[in-house]
Amino acid sequence: MITAIASGKGGTGKTTVAVNLALSLGGVQLLDCDVEEPNAHLFLKPEFQHKRPVEVLVPLINEELCDHCGRCSEFCQYNALAVTRDLVMFFPELCHSCRGCILVCPKDAITEGKRTTGIVEYGVRDDIEFIHGILDVGEAMASPVIAEVKRDMNKEGDILIDVPPGTSCAVIESVKDVDYCILVTEPTPFGLNDLKLAVEMLKEMKIPHGVIVNRAGIGDEGVHEYCKSENIDILMEIPHDEKIARLYSNGVPFVSELPEYKKRFKEMFEEIRRVVEG
Repeated sequence: MITAIASGKGGTGKTTVAVNLALSLGGVQLLDCDVEEPNAHLFLKPEFQHKRPVEVLVPLINEELCDHCGRCSEFCQYNALAVTRDLVMFFPELCHSCRGCILVCPKDAITEGKRTTGIVEYGVRDDIEFIHGILDVGEAMASPVIAEVKRDMNKEGDILIDVPPGTSCAVIESVKDVDYCILVTEPTPFGLNDLKLAVEMLKEMKIPHGVIVNRAGIGDEGVHEYCKSENIDILMEIPHDEKIARLYSNGVPFVSELPEYKKRFKEMFEEIRRVVEG
């Protein structure tokens, strides 16, 4: 089963949930797809074993063959190519590697090249396999790195995916084809606003989902009322607890010091499995 842990906004505790859930279950694969700012490894503390670069396709223009007709730039919807009478300009950060410019060039002046936009690292912690991606500084598109992280999913077992915050293209790439999505929120007006955005996204993608309320006890009842009105299961509540906060601040997963939560996470996961299997 592939389970994503997402949120409508940053700072709600989805990495906390992802790491503690992985440690509670054991024998799972944990993927950190928040490639712009991966931090699950800071809590899981895996032993990294190897890494590989992430490469994307880019056009290579042969100026000797190019007659500057401009068809490539007309085709490119992302403005990655600009053609003047004497020059072809390429903006690699805008290129989506669709290869369309190669297809429309009447002079066969464009061929495929590659450039590196990030890395994928592999590690282990006990019986947990860990994979995360790191987007290179200055790169605009996280999706290619996320796709490479997901390429090595072991679908023979259970997979947990720590998703970037928000509802961007990177989030959609991360939750695509998952069996279930856990939405982590906080009981505040800001948490509710962004939870609604995430729920609408998952409804559009037809992904079953439930909610974990983190820092329960602060804020108001808006999240609970919304979930009740939308018939969304509240899977668990994690209280606004100073001990949990202290452990987090020291990079310690709270299930290691509060073992009663391991049982709660396991029970929650088995309930999710029953929902997915129908």
